[in-house]
Amino acid sequence: MSAQLETTYITAEEYLALERKAETKSKYYNGVIYAMSGARRKHVRVAGNISRELGNKLIDRDCDVYQSDLRVCVNPQRGLYTYPDVIVTCGEERFLDNEFDTLLNPIIVFEVLSKPTASYDRNQKFELYGAIESLKEYVLVAQDRAKIEHFARQPSGQWLMTIAQGLDATIKLDAVECELSAREVYRRVGVKEELASLKDEADTEEPTS
Repeated sequence: MSAQLETTYITAEEYLALERKAETKSKYYNGVIYAMSGARRKHVRVAGNISRELGNKLIDRDCDVYQSDLRVCVNPQRGLYTYPDVIVTCGEERFLDNEFDTLLNPIIVFEVLSKPTASYDRNQKFELYGAIESLKEYVLVAQDRAKIEHFARQPSGQWLMTIAQGLDATIKLDAVECELSAREVYRRVGVKEELASLKDEADTEEPTS
């Protein structure tokens, strides 16, 4: 979960100046800075598995795969500056400035879910990411069970959702013309395969960040 660091609004330029000097990462949304807490082992392992598998599959393509150290900007003025768990780019990458640390045009974004942030990732954060014109696919990955929610932008602009459930499932990433196996995503993670109950699906939304 993110904790609000500033009680007064600051500009995006002020945030970037502070962030580039900071030893820890923080997110920014609409004039407010939010601290980022460290991820747990399962979260880190799932993100690492995704990054490794996609990196191997795209090694001969004009594509790159980044983990959470690369910042993404949704709106350069007062919008969202955040660090997705995994990012895929293809072709020419566009950055906010010559620091080359704030990406503007991801084509796929992965977020690994946790209970405090799951509702936010599915709703408000998804809506914000949707403003990125280059974004073709948004993927939410559970860390406590084998479940992947895949959202693909359609030509109409609407998003089509599919769910991959269980370790034998795969998700098709049309933006990069490859498939990702749930078994590889959850390698050495130790997840449950059974369907979650409605109670398990109840998540607590985090503050806007």
